[in-house]
Amino acid sequence: MRFSTRCIHGFGPAPDATGAISTPIYQTATFAHPAVGQSTGFDYTRDVNPTRSAFESAMASLESGAAAFAFTSGMAALATIAELFAPGDHLVVSADLYGGTHRLFADVSAKNGLSFARAATAREIAAAITPRTAAVFVETPTNPMMQVVDIAAAAGAAHAAGAKLIVDNTFLTPYFQRPIELGADIVVHSATKYLAGHNDTLAGVAVVSDAVLGERLGTLRCTLGGALAPFDSWLALRGLKTLAVRLERQAASAAALAAWLEGLQAVREVYYPGLASHPDFAVSERQASGHGAMISFRVADRATAHRVLSSVKIIQFAESLGGTESLITYPLTQTHADVPEAQRLALGIDETLLRLSVGLEDARDLADDLDAALAGGVGRTSPALKTPRRNAASGPAPALRGGDRAF
Repeated sequence: MRFSTRCIHGFGPAPDATGAISTPIYQTATFAHPAVGQSTGFDYTRDVNPTRSAFESAMASLESGAAAFAFTSGMAALATIAELFAPGDHLVVSADLYGGTHRLFADVSAKNGLSFARAATAREIAAAITPRTAAVFVETPTNPMMQVVDIAAAAGAAHAAGAKLIVDNTFLTPYFQRPIELGADIVVHSATKYLAGHNDTLAGVAVVSDAVLGERLGTLRCTLGGALAPFDSWLALRGLKTLAVRLERQAASAAALAAWLEGLQAVREVYYPGLASHPDFAVSERQASGHGAMISFRVADRATAHRVLSSVKIIQFAESLGGTESLITYPLTQTHADVPEAQRLALGIDETLLRLSVGLEDARDLADDLDAALAGGVGRTSPALKTPRRNAASGPAPALRGGDRAF
């Protein structure tokens, strides 16, 4: 089956005899045993649940993994993955990290005896590895600066040292990027974002490349208790069914908006891996089949940034990303508030930086909204965004660049 079909049918039939098209929500804490020493395969929901298993089966298929594990949030997934390591272990991590991940590593993992080095590129990763390095952890693209790491090169450096490679694939999802196929050992997602896709639930997922690693991670999840609840599993599974069509539309709109923003005098810099001007464009083209729907951009000053945040009407000023609604975020005070100021500024996360998650609205309406906000409500001051219009006379639609091409 191709990718978009796997999103809908990749988890097999519902585990009951009713023929339900939508996987039932098995809202139960425990399961009865047929007899002593016998089990239906389901004993206690903290360990395994049919609804959650359907979502996990689909994610393992989509990410080309051996097994997947769903968690109460992306941070719960990362915190459990961190327990794979022992005091004294060293990890090389992306220099540009989501603020919550930075907080986990700095405030919790370091207290538990792990040490960290930060690196921005595959070459820097290789240079930062020491004899005590147990893992390399990368976001790609990074949050919020949209840096792209060469996954295959990072995997090669990690494996040469006997270390694992862990990749946060939240921004691109398996529709555009499959890190395990490039050498990663674990792929992690905040499933709250594109996978669930509707800004209505919290969830996380980790996919492993081999069964032995899966046994270790599954035991840790059961022990620590961070398994995703049945109803939230159902919401994530429902969202997954439209992942391909959502990402295709969102990425197309983001590409148009990024190019439009790059031409505005009011915008100083645009960070989007799909722009030819992006320093990592060639790497992104090589390892991913699309560039996603996340854009960061820099405006002239603090006053302009605040005006945009308070003036947008269609775009919502809110944390999170990846849902049907477009959201704009101020990393300085929201997602990256806990990152030390010197580190933030070195990365470029300052009072002029904005992060945009492009949703499913018409891209022209989003451009109009941003234009009015940048202009302070005085009306259009820049060229209107133009998107291709397709009708019956314009010929067939172009082939998908996303996940369908790889199966």
